[in-house]
Amino acid sequence: MIVDENIPSMPKFLVSRDSNSHKGHYGHAILIAGSYGTMGAAILAAKACLRSGVGLLTVHVPRSGVDIMQMAVPEAMLSIDRGNDYFTSCPTQLERYDAIAIGPGLGTHAESFEALRQLLLVCSAIPMVIDADALNLLSSREGQLLDLLHPDTILTPHAREFDRLWSRSLNPPDQVFSSAGRRSSAVLHMAQQRQVVIIHKGHRSIIASPNGHYAYNTTGNAGMATAGAGDVLTGILLGLSSQCSAQRKHGVRASSLPSPYELARIGAFLHGKSSDLAVEKQAMCTLLASDIVENLRYAIV
Repeated sequence: MIVDENIPSMPKFLVSRDSNSHKGHYGHAILIAGSYGTMGAAILAAKACLRSGVGLLTVHVPRSGVDIMQMAVPEAMLSIDRGNDYFTSCPTQLERYDAIAIGPGLGTHAESFEALRQLLLVCSAIPMVIDADALNLLSSREGQLLDLLHPDTILTPHAREFDRLWSRSLNPPDQVFSSAGRRSSAVLHMAQQRQVVIIHKGHRSIIASPNGHYAYNTTGNAGMATAGAGDVLTGILLGLSSQCSAQRKHGVRASSLPSPYELARIGAFLHGKSSDLAVEKQAMCTLLASDIVENLRYAIV
């Protein structure tokens, strides 16, 4: 186990842009999110993705969410699910996208489980972020979908989601979170076993890589214990992943770009820093997830 204690450095594509570049250089992301009654989660994630610098964003939503999304996030394009109220069908032409995120406000219906299965089967070459209800779908039916996870996929569980996903794989499961050290060890163990990147959300979130590296995020505050904050993180990670993937396609050397683990560290850092900037101007108890989105413009420097 190797602890990375340095503050993550911002990639070039975030802090400076070539004057000859265009939106295609900064990625086309797709966000699969929202259901009837929870479109707010999709809106927060979409706004965070756009504010993180992505060139283009498509949001895959059920039919009942179309008008809401087009009015709330006019910068986003839409892919419309065949279902009226929740996720039932995998988007088409996935090869057009540079990164995928799925989960905020998604719901956990049986049809959504099958649609997620199809998504995992057909998009193995596209960077992916999995959060919220998509994590709950992964942990359902005795974890049938876990073996379909692609290497270096970024997962963002909080403690309960992590426990639902993998407590059966840890020994003894009831002691996983009895100490900070045991918790870190469990997160790193599962990142290595499943060859994924895990951001275990909480006080001083743990970011673990498949190769034995891990880090504690140093930004953030208790005001982030508020509805929608995790959806914002998903949007940030999607924006970063999409830009990184597009840069690679446009000839930037992979060795000069952040790895998925490094992107996860950067995303968690910016998420917390945006919140820290917000509470410099307001009481911590008044923080909203949308305040984190609004302060991203000042966090990326």
